[in-house]
Amino acid sequence: MIKGFLRKLAPAFAIGAYHYVLAILSAILYGRPSERMVVIGVTGTSGKSTTCYLLARALEACGARVGMASTILFKVGEQERLNDKKMTMVGRFQLQKLLRGMASADCTHAIIETTSEGIKQYRHAGVHYDVCVFTNLYPEHIESHGSFENYRAEKMKLFKKLGACPHKIITGKRIEKAIVVNGEDNGAKQAAIFPVDRLVVVRPSAETDLALRIPGAHMQINAKLARAVAEVLGFDRAKVTRAIESVTCIPGRLEQIDEGQSFMVIVDYAFEPRALAKLYEAVTTIPHNRIIHVTGAAGGGRDRDKRPVVGAFIAQRAQVMIVTNEDPYDEDPEQIINDVAAGADSAPEGKRAEVLKILDRGEAIARALSLAQPRDLVLVTGKASEQAIVVAGGKRIPWDDRVVIREALRKML
Repeated sequence: MIKGFLRKLAPAFAIGAYHYVLAILSAILYGRPSERMVVIGVTGTSGKSTTCYLLARALEACGARVGMASTILFKVGEQERLNDKKMTMVGRFQLQKLLRGMASADCTHAIIETTSEGIKQYRHAGVHYDVCVFTNLYPEHIESHGSFENYRAEKMKLFKKLGACPHKIITGKRIEKAIVVNGEDNGAKQAAIFPVDRLVVVRPSAETDLALRIPGAHMQINAKLARAVAEVLGFDRAKVTRAIESVTCIPGRLEQIDEGQSFMVIVDYAFEPRALAKLYEAVTTIPHNRIIHVTGAAGGGRDRDKRPVVGAFIAQRAQVMIVTNEDPYDEDPEQIINDVAAGADSAPEGKRAEVLKILDRGEAIARALSLAQPRDLVLVTGKASEQAIVVAGGKRIPWDDRVVIREALRKML
């Protein structure tokens, strides 16, 4: 409370300086661990976690020892654990501690999912990046950044930092600096202007698709970006391709939950309109009867305007939409639910889902499963593999949609 009050009083430049100094101090305190590894930063609006995950699996298959910090998990060599921090890019001291753990475990490569909010707070400042990846860019977190232009500018700071950093020498070898971009996104040109040794532009439509075992056409660009990074780092393309194509599941990304039920259940992180559109494109390839969709929206001032848009989108495509609690933070969860459900009113009559509002997320999931008939498809979105629901005062309630679904299914069967 006191910290928030002081933040309101302090000018923006002072807050920025404070964050920057802490970032540099944390790097020094932990011995500048990023200097001892090849560091890959992945940024963009969506697809970051999937790209990180596939890249990690590809590098490992080629013999590298990999560390990773992403929305999905923290990885130090063979040790992996789900991200339970409710932050994609953890704070400066936590991040440097993770990096030191990776360096101490003899990791050769560190993959850091790098967010606009993390960049805004200089969490990236003490990290020496070698390769930076741009997935895509579209409006998100506008409340935090003030405008789309500010949001985009924060992302570009990562590439500017890469271009300005000196080259590393690791085991006598000069590490090339490279930028890898999704060439079919409008933001790619801006990410590609900074001075580096190599620029790789990936154009998905111009390339043969990978034979992925994970569903979703939108996964192709993430996979191709991961492959391009591995090639830039000198790994064999054929071996990298085989490794990526062997991945069968990414936690919380179009993840199927199967306990022997007669209907399909899919958990996905999608929480905003474009990600939901990609999800629905993917599930259209799966034979099914009805779609029963459990959805919600986060509080804390996050993208309020998108709540009714999400409700309208789902109401026009699912047969049953159950709106429930997600991460209300200090907002009234019932108001958030009402905001999402209100969007259904814009859907044409006759093409509008039946809308249910159930505050308790566990009850909402149980209701969705109880309504499902053979060959129906139950979608549960918004949290994926996250490990907590955050309520008023920042309190975290332990939670995992996948665990809750499995327990509910076992009781039914």
